[in-house]
Amino acid sequence: MTAAIESIATTHERWARMLLATVRLPGGQRVQRDIEDHGDAVAVLPYDPVRRVALLVRQFRAPPFYASGEGETLEAPAGRLDTDDPASCARREALEEIGLRLGELEPVVVTWTMPALSTERAHLFLAAYEAVDHVEAGGGIIEEGESITVSEVPLADLAAMADAGTLTELKLLLLVQTLRLRRPELFGRP
Repeated sequence: MTAAIESIATTHERWARMLLATVRLPGGQRVQRDIEDHGDAVAVLPYDPVRRVALLVRQFRAPPFYASGEGETLEAPAGRLDTDDPASCARREALEEIGLRLGELEPVVVTWTMPALSTERAHLFLAAYEAVDHVEAGGGIIEEGESITVSEVPLADLAAMADAGTLTELKLLLLVQTLRLRRPELFGRP
C-alpha cells in the first residue's frame, strides 16, 4: 500500500496558504498534517572573487523575532518564484534587493527548505560579480514592505561565522559552505 492524500482543506490564505491534509500512510493509518504552501523560491550568493566579498541583505523577519527575539537576519538575496524561471527570478531579486546585475549563475541545488511543513523548494545559485555590476542602490520594494539593508561581507568573515555557528539562515549557510568547497582560495584574507 502506498501513501495517499485523501482530502485537503484550506485553513488560511494570504501570501501563503495553510492546508490541512488527511493522509493515509503506507501502513493504512490515517493522520492529519499541516501544509504551508507558497510555491518555489530562489536564493543567490553574489560574490566578488577579486575583492573576496559577498553582497547580502539584512532585514527584519517576524518569525525569528517571535521565536527568539532575533529581529534582523543576514541572508542571501532571495524571493518567491512566481512566473519566472528560477535563474531570471534570482537575477530580478538581486537587482531589487542589492542593486546588482548578475550574469552567469552557477546552480547549487534545488532543495526542500522545510519538508515536514512546507511545499517550498529553493533553487540555490552562486554568482560571481564585478564592481561594475553594482548598478542600483537596492533596498527592496517599498510597496511590498521590504526594508532591506545591503551588506558587503568579507568571505573570510562568512566562513568564520559558519564555523562559529552564528550564520543562522540555512540557505545562506549552505551557499557559503558550497562556495568554500568549490572555491576555497577565496576564503583567505587578501
